[in-house]
Amino acid sequence: MGHREDLLEGAKKCLVEKGFVRTTARDVVKASGANLASIGYHYGSKDALLTEAFIALMQELGAVFQDGVEGEGGSLERFRAVWDGFLAHRDDAGPVWAASLEVALARDRMPDLRALLAASQAEGRRGLIAMLAGTPEEEITEREERTLGAFYQALLNGLMIQWLFDPKSAASAEELTEGMRAAAAAAMGRPQPQSAPERVADPQ
Repeated sequence: MGHREDLLEGAKKCLVEKGFVRTTARDVVKASGANLASIGYHYGSKDALLTEAFIALMQELGAVFQDGVEGEGGSLERFRAVWDGFLAHRDDAGPVWAASLEVALARDRMPDLRALLAASQAEGRRGLIAMLAGTPEEEITEREERTLGAFYQALLNGLMIQWLFDPKSAASAEELTEGMRAAAAAAMGRPQPQSAPERVADPQ
């Protein structure tokens, strides 16, 4: 690999181990074996490098999540399969999710990095549509990205926060799918399917 690729791999390693806030340019240099000047030459800035590393990590995770996904695009079977995939790899994804929350919570203290990550949101939304709806990314319209993609992104971010806050109480893929079914039924004015009542132990 050349310096550009070495820097990207080093930045990915630093993001997983230290996150955005604690990663310095020297950390990346140490992890990559490159030099400080090469960061500016190949990426322009440390923040730009970390952003590209973050996108690369998300793409890698997305590829893993899609392995063996079953069900027709847009179906509840597909919906559940995708979330099963996310949760099955949550330990690998956790550090990446935590790193993105660092930037979100930093608010105005990291404006350049926030701007770079915000610009990458469209790509993430298209990837989610491709996974869940089965639509090839090149066929996704801007409107779909701004609506369906934003909806899927909100679900992912919400599940991510639930898991980081308390893995034990976070929704399972089955529960998330049941919630989606109930929400869709309510929106269409249809009766919601009733879950089987829980058995109550005989007090005697």
